[in-house]
Amino acid sequence: MEWMPFYLFASVFVFLLAGYPVAFTLAGTALLFAGFGEMSGVFDPDFLEFLPSRLYGIMTNQILIAVPLFVFMGVMLERSKIAEDLLETMARLFGKKRGGLGFSVILVGMLLAASTGIVGATVVTMGLLSLPTMLKRGYDPHISTGMICASGTLGQIIPPSIVLVLLGDVLSSAYQQAQLDMGIFSPETLSVGDLFIGALIPGLMLVGLYLAYIAFIAFSKPDAMPAMDTSADEDSVPVLQAVLKSLLPPLLLIVAVLGSIIGGLATPTEAAAIGAVGAILLAATKKQLTLTNLREVMQSTTRVTSMVFMIFIGASLFSLVFRGYGGEELVQELLGDLAGGKYTALFVVMLVMFLLGFVLDFIEITFVVVPIVAPVLLAMDIDPIWLGIMIAINLQTSFLTPPFGFALFYLRGVAPVEIRTTQIYKGVMPFIVIQLVALGLIAYWPGIAVWLPGVLG
Repeated sequence: MEWMPFYLFASVFVFLLAGYPVAFTLAGTALLFAGFGEMSGVFDPDFLEFLPSRLYGIMTNQILIAVPLFVFMGVMLERSKIAEDLLETMARLFGKKRGGLGFSVILVGMLLAASTGIVGATVVTMGLLSLPTMLKRGYDPHISTGMICASGTLGQIIPPSIVLVLLGDVLSSAYQQAQLDMGIFSPETLSVGDLFIGALIPGLMLVGLYLAYIAFIAFSKPDAMPAMDTSADEDSVPVLQAVLKSLLPPLLLIVAVLGSIIGGLATPTEAAAIGAVGAILLAATKKQLTLTNLREVMQSTTRVTSMVFMIFIGASLFSLVFRGYGGEELVQELLGDLAGGKYTALFVVMLVMFLLGFVLDFIEITFVVVPIVAPVLLAMDIDPIWLGIMIAINLQTSFLTPPFGFALFYLRGVAPVEIRTTQIYKGVMPFIVIQLVALGLIAYWPGIAVWLPGVLG
């Protein structure tokens, strides 16, 4: 019976693969195991009495209010045609140079990631807008698809990211629990703002590595990324004016959101409200703030938010039953007995999360896996900000990796029929290597993630 926690986890995994809804799978499987355990006398039903307080804590959590606000901001910006303007302007700015369109895709992907924070929306939008253009201009399909998938997943790590909001809340609870377990009764706190600040340098480093790779390919394989032929009409329009017109509004919004957090002027929730209002104003200036669009944005925001909170509730019930069976102690014992100490334990956890990223969404991994393993890792004196950034980039890499990466499925759904799935798989391989290099650099030099929060903190 000591392995019941893993039987519970395995059962959830099987039901998820069978296609059942995540939230109800978590809650239903946990209740089945709790009922079986109570009848057989191996589970204390008193653990379930903590559920009402858990649910009340979720519904009154100020940090989680940022989730619907950031989702609203991202969906509204997606409907505001901001990506079209950015891509067109960036293409004119870099288009005459070899690889110029590739630079544009990476930079626009970065700006969309910082604006929307939603991976699926960024990949689909960039796939619809930029892939046909790149193919028409003679770009290699492998490189084109790889760039779009890689730039789309930047929404995982570049703040304000929904991943970092949810991860920050879960890690905050795990960090306090780990300190209490170590006998520290005045625990330090971890905020979502800390993770946002910690993710800035790693996120920009990734963008820099992507751009360096694009530049290398542009000069080593000129035919794979030819320069664009711009017409005289396009040249007659002032490029600087077009750049300022399309680039300034989203940049100002990003600066307002992140600057208010970094400067200590607003909490992440308050900054999310600023972003939501800013997205509405931006849509209005682009004449996209119609009643139909507003209704669709509200409906989409409600669906995503409901999904997140239902998974959160199901995960709370799952974690109670998991702990009732002694799962936390079992995980602590298994990770603690590994040769090599905390670094081997961290490697094993990262590997498991990477593999789970093939079949589970980041929300499920954040709510189910992180609460189980994070307290154990943090009790081994691992920095919580560093751990959060490592998890985010690890999942970002997993979402790029064939054959199950989510970003690949998103692009496959909108790519032209002449683009083969194998071309998409081949195209993302160099970017996976770049991701792993970045992960290795952050693992070797934790200061990449923790230096800025230490300076600004």
